[in-house]
Formats: sequence, structure tokens, C-alpha cells
Amino acid sequence: MTRPVPDLPEALVRRHLQEMLDACRASNTRPSVLTLARRLNLTNTTFRRRYPEIAQEISEHRAAPTARRGGPTEHDKLIARNAKLRRRNRDLTNQLALAAAQIQHLALRNARLLEAVENAANVTSIPVRRNIR
Repeated sequence: MTRPVPDLPEALVRRHLQEMLDACRASNTRPSVLTLARRLNLTNTTFRRRYPEIAQEISEHRAAPTARRGGPTEHDKLIARNAKLRRRNRDLTNQLALAAAQIQHLALRNARLLEAVENAANVTSIPVRRNIR
């Protein structure tokens, strides 16, 4: 058996609705029927059955974009800029690694070509003598 729930005056429900909407704006969250129903000690179904207009208002508030109507906030801009800088840094790091590998490849190729030229020209290498004490 269900428990009897007293009828709440609509003015009280609207006052709680306004408080919830103000709190949602302050925290940049979306309002919910369930939150308001719990605040009034009602089940979600009972609230929707007794106050369908208010439930519809909350649904319209949920569907509306949040407080970002004026464009991205400074925080959002910083996050986007940081992500862009990280991507650019990763790309530059990859390009640097590729350039280093190319330099190593060219150095080895140069050494092989120099050796081939010296062999073709019959160049004799003079060993370096070290003074050992």
C-alpha cells in the first residue's frame, strides 16, 4: 500500500523550483524533476502526476543550453588552447625525431660513400699513432 502524501501548495513548489534553478545556474548544471521531487519528499511519478506544468518547465530548462549562451568561457578557451598546444608539441616532437633519424641515415650513407671513393682511388689510410706513457 502506498503512503498518503499531502497536497503541497503550488506556490511552495514554485519557490523550491526557483531555488533549484538558481542553484543549477550557479553550478552550471541542469535541473531535474527527480531532484525537485526528492526535495519535496515526493516520488518522481507523484510529482509528475500532481504538477505536470512544473515538470514540463523543468524539461524545457533541461533542453535549453546551459549558461554558455554568450560563447565559451575563459576556462573553456584555456582548455582548448592547452589542447592545441599539446597537439602542436606532439607534432613537433615527432618531426624532431624524424629529422634526427634522417641525419643519422645521411651520416651513415656519407661514411659509406667516402669509404667507397677512397677504395676506388686506392687511398691508403695512415694509422694514427698514440703516445702511451
